Amino acid sequence: MSRYQIAIIVGSLRKDSFNGKLANAIIKLAPPEFSFKQVQIGDLPLYNQDGDTNPVEAVKRLKAEIVASHGLLFVTPEYNRSLPGVLKNALDHASRPYGQSAWAGKPAGILGVSVGANGTAMAQQHLRNILAYLDVPTLGQPEAFIQVKDGLFDADGNIGAGSKNFLQNWMDRYVAWVDKHAC
Repeated sequence: MSRYQIAIIVGSLRKDSFNGKLANAIIKLAPPEFSFKQVQIGDLPLYNQDGDTNPVEAVKRLKAEIVASHGLLFVTPEYNRSLPGVLKNALDHASRPYGQSAWAGKPAGILGVSVGANGTAMAQQHLRNILAYLDVPTLGQPEAFIQVKDGLFDADGNIGAGSKNFLQNWMDRYVAWVDKHAC
């Protein structure tokens, strides 16, 4: 049985998303006491404070899944040098109403993959700023700004040999981070 339930939040809705693929591959590097569940964010309405008093079912589900988790794993692309709107929308929904944030205190890790040479550096920095305000202790090192290249994934969708050591190290540090900070 798993000791830690981790909520995965993928910042891309694209069917063949590189970040969705990374999320599915990276979890295979975790130890057996970690289990992962991808939280769906594509069905959330645009955040509007008027909905705080009577949230729709998708928002209730999102908050419940975050509250039930022991940690968070964000895997996001970079859009226009920042995080995708769909991810920001999910962050806003689950942090409201004020004083009732589902995110607070949940240890987090951030990854991202992009075709660009800088990976998702700017998106990750913007996400770190938001998570700091939301009281989410976020793994600082190692950072993982991953560029899509041949061999990143093997034929079975696993992390390829050339990236496996780096990403295994990242996962080992994330596991220790969650173990240290999970409530």
